[in-house]
Amino acid sequence: MAGLWEFPGGKCEPGETPETALIRELKEELGVETEQSCLAPACFASEPLGDKHLLLLIYVCRKWTGIPQPKEAPELKWVYPHELHGLDMPPADKPLIGLLEALL
Repeated sequence: MAGLWEFPGGKCEPGETPETALIRELKEELGVETEQSCLAPACFASEPLGDKHLLLLIYVCRKWTGIPQPKEAPELKWVYPHELHGLDMPPADKPLIGLLEALL
């Protein structure tokens, strides 16, 4: 969703588990590497998206190597969870803000 602030991640490719897709996406989008053992499932979000339905699986990444860089976006921004309320985000991401506030 161009122009909106999004959490890193993306679609699962054929044959990928959600965890291997996230590991791949973190490398492609941020240039960081992690392992499945460093991912902790946190929650999910469900949102209609046109004629499809979007299911977001949210993981906390506890450990990675490399320095996050914006590889596929113009900018990267670290914010506290409460600051997410002020960012223009996709509708499916907004319900996750409360969870992140409680978790972190």
